[in-house]
Amino acid sequence: MKMIMKLKWTIGSTLALALVAGCMTEKHEGKHKESQAQLMAQAKVSKDQAQQTALGKVPGGTVKEGELEKEHGKLQWSFDVATPDSKDITEVNVDAISGDVISVDKESAEDAAKEAAEDANKAKKKKAEDKD
Repeated sequence: MKMIMKLKWTIGSTLALALVAGCMTEKHEGKHKESQAQLMAQAKVSKDQAQQTALGKVPGGTVKEGELEKEHGKLQWSFDVATPDSKDITEVNVDAISGDVISVDKESAEDAAKEAAEDANKAKKKKAEDKD
């Protein structure tokens, strides 16, 4: 009898934990969507302005991707810039408040492809979770 009670308690506890974890995930996803809107509201520099600044650091470059993010406590626009004479990608980060360039880093084509694949997997998982 004790074994059955213990089994019922274990199953009940597991189900309760799964339910709480599911609710926390939904709450976190809602905050992420909300935080993007909040980030946009905080930015003093538009994406177009920041993009022009980034392109000034990579002559002849073309922006492949750009996003607003908070990294190391700083609100920044991050751009991946390709150049016609290289397979490398230059990542340019522009402060979304002041418009100053924070950093310019070159990534090899392999590193950029790996990062893109990781981002695609994250997006795929998120899409699958959203369907559930």
